[in-house]
Amino acid sequence: MAALALSLNSCTTSEDPNFNPALDSVITANSPVALFIAKTVANDGSVDNIIDSANCFSVQFPVTVTVNGTTLTINNAAGYDDIEDLIDLTDNDVDLIVITYPITVILADFTTVVINNDAALFALAATCNDEDEDDDDIECIDFLYPISVSVFDTNNVLVATITVNDDNAMYNLIDDLDDFRSAAFIFPITVILADGTNQTINNVTELLNAIEAADDTCDEDDDYDYDDDDCDTCTTAVLDNLFAGCVNWDVDKLTRGTNDLQSNYNGYIFTFNSNGTITVVQNTTTWTGTWSATGTGNNMTVTINITGLPDFNDTWDLHEVERESGEAEIELRLGTDRLSFESDC
Repeated sequence: MAALALSLNSCTTSEDPNFNPALDSVITANSPVALFIAKTVANDGSVDNIIDSANCFSVQFPVTVTVNGTTLTINNAAGYDDIEDLIDLTDNDVDLIVITYPITVILADFTTVVINNDAALFALAATCNDEDEDDDDIECIDFLYPISVSVFDTNNVLVATITVNDDNAMYNLIDDLDDFRSAAFIFPITVILADGTNQTINNVTELLNAIEAADDTCDEDDDYDYDDDDCDTCTTAVLDNLFAGCVNWDVDKLTRGTNDLQSNYNGYIFTFNSNGTITVVQNTTTWTGTWSATGTGNNMTVTINITGLPDFNDTWDLHEVERESGEAEIELRLGTDRLSFESDC
């Protein structure tokens, strides 16, 4: 109850002690909607699996790690990409992430635990679900804050109207409902779906339905494969536009099996045409072929077939599309095989 008391910003019991909220706005302890709200706002421990390989807790910022000999201080979620960039520098090494202790981890209920060494971290991680199992939280829908909530005591007297500003406060509110009769959301509220669209919610029934409908509608990334979600926004249109907007693609990386073939193709210039054809030029020699892309997001494939250049011919998984100032890169993978094209554009 202490956590909730800290968030009270107004108290109205003396003015209207018999105030009765609409039934379709009331949430009681252990009700289905309360349980679903708790799962929706629980701390998502999968966001930093690149550091801790644990879905049921996250490491509090800042945290210092040494990645393959390079030390980084991670101050926000963008730092996870910095770790991945260091790991991706080479494909054939054994990557080592060393954590500088002590660290503080945040559990699903937002309580914290200080961890002093790898053994303690591994022991806590062992209490999480296996990486092949979904954890309990619901990550495909979020609340748009702030949200106003009226809280009633066991005599149905209005204790206070509070403003909830984040998931931590919402979790505490739901967790503290055992100490009260009920809480009443002041509708309408807004939730954000996995595709980024907003949905207006007008009552408790709509809220319960929205959360149930959103559950499992997105990839919650609960496995420990840190780089399997690099193409969340990839589409065939994105790929088409990148190929159309950039010319003079060259081979930045090509490995097939244990063979590093990139140097064999120095000076080869690739042009991916919007009609699905490919032209490759090296000095006075020209090769032609075809390319096509299917799928969306992290489930896209790119098929390449170039007569006379069999090292490129396959149906590759599109792993990542990057475009930064002055440079574009398309990375393809197939098992342990790697193919990256790069262009200055």
